[in-house]
Amino acid sequence: MLEIKNLTVKVKNDTPILTDVSLSIDEGTCIGLTGASGSGKTTLIKSIMGMNSGDLEIAQGQILLDGDNLLIHGAKERRALCGKTIGFIPQKALLFAGTIADNLRYGKEDASHEDLHQAADVAQAKDFIESREEGFATHLAEGGSNLSGGQKQRLSIARAVIKGPDIYIFDDSFSALDYRTDAILRRRLKEVTQDATVLIVAQRVGTIMDADQIIVLDKGEIVGR
Repeated sequence: MLEIKNLTVKVKNDTPILTDVSLSIDEGTCIGLTGASGSGKTTLIKSIMGMNSGDLEIAQGQILLDGDNLLIHGAKERRALCGKTIGFIPQKALLFAGTIADNLRYGKEDASHEDLHQAADVAQAKDFIESREEGFATHLAEGGSNLSGGQKQRLSIARAVIKGPDIYIFDDSFSALDYRTDAILRRRLKEVTQDATVLIVAQRVGTIMDADQIIVLDKGEIVGR
């Protein structure tokens, strides 16, 4: 379970980016988070994950991960705790030089060949992987520069599916996909995330229209639920 309680975040110049934000996501629940650019969506994710904490100051509030207040831990420990429990899928997929299989197993080192195929199938990545002569043994350049944006996002999603975390955070992770692939992928994801806590950050309304609840941010405040 992920809970945000009365969270206020400022930057170094004391300008508030988030003001008194509260939301709760139970197991088996999907929350959609949307808002215009600059509304505070990215800041909320960074605050949860302990990313770039040197630029952000959490002025008040709590971030509870299964009841444990992450904010009592340092940023490094917070990232470690999140890494064990959360499958984080950023908009810009983080891929490294190595094979497709190596990149997917970053989510679960002992993943079997069957695990790779199942996750790639869910993430709608199986067809483009198998269209390559070396399949899962295809070598990726640093950052996945020899793949399209949509292909990189799908591999990043497959890696999270292999991990099988308790909590999934999709940070605009479907933005490079065409609408049809987006819809099919989200439908397949429901099969593997139905018992998990899911937070989907998106500007594309169609991506979150099936969420249990949609939260709208504007200028760092929740203006609609």
